[in-house]
Amino acid sequence: MYSNSPLNLSDLPIYQKALEIFTLSQNISLYLNHDLSALKPDGTEDNNIYFSGDIVQQSISLAPEIANAELERFSEKKHKHLASLKRLTNMLYKNCYRLERSNSNGKDFLPILRSELKKFKKLQSSWMLTL
Repeated sequence: MYSNSPLNLSDLPIYQKALEIFTLSQNISLYLNHDLSALKPDGTEDNNIYFSGDIVQQSISLAPEIANAELERFSEKKHKHLASLKRLTNMLYKNCYRLERSNSNGKDFLPILRSELKKFKKLQSSWMLTL
C-alpha cells in the first residue's frame, strides 16, 4: 500500500463530499420529479425531468471515480479517472444550472447543490496534487 493512501477511502474529505453531493442530488431530484412529471397542457412532457435524473446519475459516479483514482497504481489510468471525475463535476454543475431555470419549486435547492459542487471542486484540486 502507498504511504500517502489513507487506510480507508471514507477518511478522504473529497470522498465524504462526493457522498454528500449524491445524497443531496437524490433528494433534490425526488423533489423536482413531483413538479416536473406532470404533462404540459399540450400533452408533452417537461424536458427538464431528464436533467433531474442526470444529476443523480452523475453524482452517483463521483465516489467510485475517486476510489478508482486513489487505488490505481499506473499514472496513465489514474489520470483517466481524474479526467472522468472532472467531466462529471462539470456536467453536474451545468445540469444544476439548467434545472434552476425549470418551472418547479424545487429549483430553490439547486444553488445549495452548486455551492457544494464548488466546495467539491476545491477539494478536488488539492486532492489531485496528492496523487
